Amino acid sequence: MAAIRDFYEVLGVPRTATDAELKKAYRQLARQYHPDTNPDNPEAEERFKEISVAYEALSDPDKRAAYDRYGVDGLRPGGMGGSPFTGGLSDLFDAFFGGGFGSGGRGQSGPPRGPDLEGVADIPFETALFGGEASVTVNTLSACGTCKSTGVAPGTQATQCGTCNGSGQVRRVRQSILGQMVTASACDRCGGTGEIVASPCKECRGEGRVRESRSYAIEVPAGVDNGATLRLTGRGAVGPRGGPAGDLYVHLRVASHERFERRDDELWLRQPVGVAQAALGAEIDIDTFEGVEQITVPPGTQSGRTFVFKHRGVPRLHGRGRGDLTVEIFVETPTDLSDEETTLLRKLAELRGEAVAPPDTGLLSRIKSAFR
Repeated sequence: MAAIRDFYEVLGVPRTATDAELKKAYRQLARQYHPDTNPDNPEAEERFKEISVAYEALSDPDKRAAYDRYGVDGLRPGGMGGSPFTGGLSDLFDAFFGGGFGSGGRGQSGPPRGPDLEGVADIPFETALFGGEASVTVNTLSACGTCKSTGVAPGTQATQCGTCNGSGQVRRVRQSILGQMVTASACDRCGGTGEIVASPCKECRGEGRVRESRSYAIEVPAGVDNGATLRLTGRGAVGPRGGPAGDLYVHLRVASHERFERRDDELWLRQPVGVAQAALGAEIDIDTFEGVEQITVPPGTQSGRTFVFKHRGVPRLHGRGRGDLTVEIFVETPTDLSDEETTLLRKLAELRGEAVAPPDTGLLSRIKSAFR
């Protein structure tokens, strides 16, 4: 595991920093690296954890004094007398926020956290480009209204678990070559809640939560692409008997567009023009998401020619500005020609010395001509 950096260095403050200076530094860094501000960025999430751990230690006078004197070792359960600290940032983070120091820490107590959920939101092409609102519906576990998440039948109460004495944890001590090692795990009898329910609620069967389908509104940031994932903190399933809710991860499924194609942060549009327009030139109106744009097709334009509108493409999700809008021309070959149009094209081919197929004089052709 990676080594723990100095907490003062993490917050960017001197060791003589006041409480106010610590708080100011923490708030600035927390806003910068918060997971909601940096979705799908594991480096920012790890940095946020590191910042939170550092501030948790230095904002508490006793912990700060222990850290200043002994470093990370001074923050172990039991001070310098506990087991050696050999873990990395994740171990220290777990120690402060519900886990333990390697094998010698304190486990989580109270009702466990609910599971994270996943859902899929279908959004229009334009919403993915410019942002907007969408909704997602998931099957989840919500707080039971009958027992108010307690899991006990109305008029009754839960009792303290005798195995863990209400702590929700069972601690075990063993000897090793490093000394006394303490491990903590959830109590098997009460499931880590610290309570025993003798008369469970009939609505939720003692779980404190019920299954239901729920819809959530989500804010779609401009520039997201198909397959992007948004995290809704605390919108997952609730934990049993009043446990906190997990998170909801929403995977975005972006609809395709009949005219536009997205290529990273660029938009592409294939624009048809007629043979005469391509040969003689024309002014063509292009319908875009932000109004009508006009392009000048010069005489002799071939299929594949492109026209670029700078900064009219996709907004950049993690940066400033936008990509470009590229219009690609393709020359349409006319079909279902009238007799007059056919005669004119044959005359043009004759003038240009181009060999073309002879006229179709069959019965089917004569029948078609009769109905024109």
